[in-house]
Amino acid sequence: MTTDLLFPKIADCSYVSCYCEENVWKLCEQVKKTRIDELNKCYAVFVSNEGRTVPLWRQKAGRGDDQVVIWDYHVFFMHNPSPNRCLVFDLDTTLPFPTYFHKYVTETFRSDLALRPEHHRVISAETYLMEFSSDRRHMRRPDGSWIKPPPSYPPIQSNRPGIVYSLSEFVQTFYKSPNVVAQQNNK
Repeated sequence: MTTDLLFPKIADCSYVSCYCEENVWKLCEQVKKTRIDELNKCYAVFVSNEGRTVPLWRQKAGRGDDQVVIWDYHVFFMHNPSPNRCLVFDLDTTLPFPTYFHKYVTETFRSDLALRPEHHRVISAETYLMEFSSDRRHMRRPDGSWIKPPPSYPPIQSNRPGIVYSLSEFVQTFYKSPNVVAQQNNK
């Protein structure tokens, strides 16, 4: 991988366990502040389903050899500077940081059978920064206490923007094999 990464080290990223949507918002904010020319190539990706049971492999919170975990949803950051170089920055994965899109999708999702196809919401980083909000209520118990302590900064304040893809549509949109890219460039 190139040394010109948006986030060279995971340790330099804002991270609070169990607040992936806010962690990704902070990554988008960091790109806007430090590499604004790359912001239009960045995305926040929400993975969810109606049952709020999303199986993801190779996660730090996962169990067993495959490190599988069932989240109610998960959010990760993507940088897509060219058709054959999409990178995933997932602060919760055990895969390298970043990971090439194809490797991430293959090892994290395993199959569209586990997810309802319509639940891969892709949001441009610019839109995410303008329209995302979180009141953090999903992290409170019925008595009002925190399930996990929240970030120290105030809640991010909006809507549900983005385009929703099935897993196969998601892969086709953000991954072009080197052969396909070479064919397109030769036309």
